[in-house]
Amino acid sequence: MRAGHTDVSAIGRDAESLSAVGSSLVKGGKRFRARLAYWGWRAAITYGDPSADADTHPQADLVASLAAGLELFHAAALVHDDIIDNSDTRRGTPAAHRQFETLHTDRNFVGDAATYGRSSAILLGDLLLAWADDQFLTVGIALGDDRNNAFRSELRTMRTDVTAGQFLDNHDSSAWQTISDEVAVERAQRVVLYKSAKYSVEAPIALGAIVGGASPTLVDALRAFALPLGFAFQMRDDLLGVFGDTEVTGKPAGDDLREGKRTVLLAMARRNADRSTVTLLDELVGDPNLSDQQIAMLRATLTETGADNAIEELIDRSRERSLSALDELGLDSAVDRELRGLVDAVTNRAV
Repeated sequence: MRAGHTDVSAIGRDAESLSAVGSSLVKGGKRFRARLAYWGWRAAITYGDPSADADTHPQADLVASLAAGLELFHAAALVHDDIIDNSDTRRGTPAAHRQFETLHTDRNFVGDAATYGRSSAILLGDLLLAWADDQFLTVGIALGDDRNNAFRSELRTMRTDVTAGQFLDNHDSSAWQTISDEVAVERAQRVVLYKSAKYSVEAPIALGAIVGGASPTLVDALRAFALPLGFAFQMRDDLLGVFGDTEVTGKPAGDDLREGKRTVLLAMARRNADRSTVTLLDELVGDPNLSDQQIAMLRATLTETGADNAIEELIDRSRERSLSALDELGLDSAVDRELRGLVDAVTNRAV
């Protein structure tokens, strides 16, 4: 893997494992963030000039660098997230720390393989962050002062939002017994807002629009479309984390239940459940050794509380808010069509 003019293999042959593991992470995926950045940019350049040609536009390389930076940033977040969650797989392949752990074992290194795996993955995540910033810096330098200031401000907000959101997710997964059921749903939704909705959807489309020279009014209008879509994106993730098909998602069935994630789905289930059901949930959720039979029982329990239907209703309402905002934007027909397609892809996906 190369980023800019840096080739880690030139530093040392053993460092090639950073490239190998890093490359496995940036392959595949849904590319929602890159696509949203591109279509935010297209929305901006065609808003005042419907005849603008994206293929020959002088900023085409800039939005490509932005998209690459967002994918590298996301890959870094996944590496660190999988360490935090102690996840075994990502996108159907071993998580980064597991790949490094296997390398340690296969080559008969001394010391603890798990420690080597975690340490190496942390460093890979940091390196991916640095490479992402290289891409963002390239974009910022090419923009004028006003747009660069807005661009850097949006980046700072994105980084802070997702990091603080991840911390709150981690915190509430440990401190949930101190959180009352009355506020648990609200707190879980706050995590969704900052860890996912703003980071995964709002920031990418806003960054693309800023690069394209969008006015603050247009950027705000695109945010009104993006934020509810981002919320729906994570709500679908919550459902897939419990009810998803392993063959499709690439993650073990019920992984979120084994990890004890304090999702909106679980918070709603506890709020709706009777005392004996709450006791059952509290005893089982978060046990990393849950059997397939116990996962099936928890799935049935969540369904009996009506929590899964409540999440589907949240997704539907968020979808309608996004589409209503899009109706009011009056974007170029190609941009409008693509963004509507993204709404469908985000809300109706199985992976």
